[in-house]
Amino acid sequence: MTFSEILKKIWDFLWKSNSIWSLIVDIALIFLIVKFIVLPGVGLIMGTSLPLVIVESGSMTHGGNFNYWWQLHGSWYEDRDITKDTVYSWKFNNGMNKGDIIVVNGNKNKDYKIGDVIIFQVPQNSVPIIHRIIAIHEIDGKIFYETKGDHNNGQHTYEQLIPKGNVIGKSVFRIPWLGWIKLFFVQLFS
Repeated sequence: MTFSEILKKIWDFLWKSNSIWSLIVDIALIFLIVKFIVLPGVGLIMGTSLPLVIVESGSMTHGGNFNYWWQLHGSWYEDRDITKDTVYSWKFNNGMNKGDIIVVNGNKNKDYKIGDVIIFQVPQNSVPIIHRIIAIHEIDGKIFYETKGDHNNGQHTYEQLIPKGNVIGKSVFRIPWLGWIKLFFVQLFS
């Protein structure tokens, strides 16, 4: 059998065969291509090893209605001199839902601003956090961010002084609900 005949058999098995084995191999190949070629390529373009993250909690949920969300949480922002109009002008002003996939720009030289939704790491949590910057502090020449989950009633202590070096990147795009595919399997097997 020649090399071209072997390649034709492999091609037919992968793309023309209706067997369960062909389906299993196709799924495995897709997984490997996405994990080891597509994601690293996107990460290289976006400047981060974590170019896509899935929202795993409801801390950024607004329920689809900004005005209703503001009735529930607006006083917290107003107490910090952040107006409704200011919050409404922010990107992702309708929050993010559990299961959304977030595209991350990891440009480390970028200065983030109040209202940006950032992804950051904290020592006590292995899963990165996705919250919004609500204040920026400069202490001894170093930048620190203060964040809050939009749906949370207050701040966690770990998000009151986040060093710039702990920031993985900034949310730039949201793909609604598609992350539920992964979350379903993670929850199923955990």
